[in-house]
Amino acid sequence: MSNITENLILRKADISEVPQIWSILQDAIEQRRQDGSTQWQDGYPNELTIQNDIQNGYAYVLTENESILCYAAIIFEKEPAYEEIQGKWLTNGDYAVVHRIAASKLAKGKGIATKLFKNIEQICITNNIYSIKVDTNFDNIPMLKILEKLDYSYCGEVFFRGAARKAFEKKLI
Repeated sequence: MSNITENLILRKADISEVPQIWSILQDAIEQRRQDGSTQWQDGYPNELTIQNDIQNGYAYVLTENESILCYAAIIFEKEPAYEEIQGKWLTNGDYAVVHRIAASKLAKGKGIATKLFKNIEQICITNNIYSIKVDTNFDNIPMLKILEKLDYSYCGEVFFRGAARKAFEKKLI
């Protein structure tokens, strides 16, 4: 695999790809642990989470030459946890939610998560969705840096899976 990621394709994941996706998520879970984060250290996400994402049509993979470089759940439905925010969203209309973002070790240092978000923005615009909302742990420094780099606005806190999370939104047009 080259250092230049040119042939990237964001597509829906297939059930046969659960083992590959789970391996990527396990690496991300371990990285969060090594970084001293509490995020994803409680058995979530897991293989069943991925299977459910696929069955619900949420599971997407970013590939290069058929190799899975990144995984994300992209949800074009309201996120119940986002209905109550300590703060204020930028918009009140339709939006996409991005959860469970994980990049392969093969893609480390390639800015692949940034490229994933750029591809997600294109899918949203194609589907006439002009807002993306995302949350992350307070101690997920890599994700916080990506969101800042991509001009996501900090909107406040939401409570997701029993814990406060930083909530961000980006208007696409």
